[in-house]
Amino acid sequence: MLRRLALATCMLLAACGARSDGSEGPDLEVILDGSAAPKLSDYGLFTDLGAAKPAAGVVPYDLINPLFSDHALKTRYVFVPEGQKAKYSQTDALDFPVGTVLVKTFSFAPDLRAPDTDRYKVETRLLIHKENGWAAFPYVWNEAGTDAVYAPAGKMVDISFTDPGGDPLTIRYAVPNKNQCKTCHQSGDAVLPIGPKARNLNHDGPAGLNQLIDWQTRGILDGIPAHPPAVPDAWDVSLPVEGRARAYLDINCAHCHKADGSASNSGLFLDWNEKTPVTYGVGKHPTAAGRGSGGRRIVIDPGHPETSILTFRMASDEAGIAMPELGRSVVDERGLAVVNEWIASLEPAQ
Repeated sequence: MLRRLALATCMLLAACGARSDGSEGPDLEVILDGSAAPKLSDYGLFTDLGAAKPAAGVVPYDLINPLFSDHALKTRYVFVPEGQKAKYSQTDALDFPVGTVLVKTFSFAPDLRAPDTDRYKVETRLLIHKENGWAAFPYVWNEAGTDAVYAPAGKMVDISFTDPGGDPLTIRYAVPNKNQCKTCHQSGDAVLPIGPKARNLNHDGPAGLNQLIDWQTRGILDGIPAHPPAVPDAWDVSLPVEGRARAYLDINCAHCHKADGSASNSGLFLDWNEKTPVTYGVGKHPTAAGRGSGGRRIVIDPGHPETSILTFRMASDEAGIAMPELGRSVVDERGLAVVNEWIASLEPAQ
């Protein structure tokens, strides 16, 4: 068995033109190694130590609605080994081949109203499709911004900045540890990507091209139908509020609130494709009451965001009450406003 795995690895390395002579480019030998590389630069995903210039085959992308992470600025890249293709999925994350790397860097700026001025990196998370499944690896940047080191235990970082609304803010930013990465990326017993689903990618990305079509043209994605789904932009007020609110909950909450996620015992499933209102919270009573309910009795009380458990937990920054429970220390006021508006628009129960 080990010989077969070794042979398969060698064949993949050869087929992908992997780096073996010190030349620039993604290093599949490092990518497929069973352990994490000590430094982000060891993977060869970028041509500079500051990770500003992606290597050949490393493609920048973004999502229609990014997950809220204490106002952090994010840049995303995908590397699919040469000669390999991701397979299209209508509802789940794309089925990426072994050797794929998903890269997400979290940055801040002193004033987020001018996000490109004095911007600096805090962490980079890698999700790598190894031979035995996906594995998550957090890296923390040095103060000089010249490299990031593997941080399996995570790290707490004090950050002060002016938020997008112009208010001064100081946060205790949490780089997740390796096990916390698994909590959000859990799908049954497996670890899987969250963001790169067709519905989140189906728009014009950093290159100004529709990302699904661009990836197909690049030869890293196969099987796109004529009309792939797309979620609405949560901040586009010209669109119906229900779709915007549900799209927000889909990207921020559904990775845990699904049948095989870490919050499956809640019975609250917030996936975009969920069709049953009570299952995504409308008129639903919680499976367990406690201080997390705030004394409220219904998850989404139609017409009444002020008595809904969902908005109570979204509006809290207290540990044990706040939702999502990982990835934020402050309230996403803009997201809360969209969900409040949607709940207020629902026909109250008679």
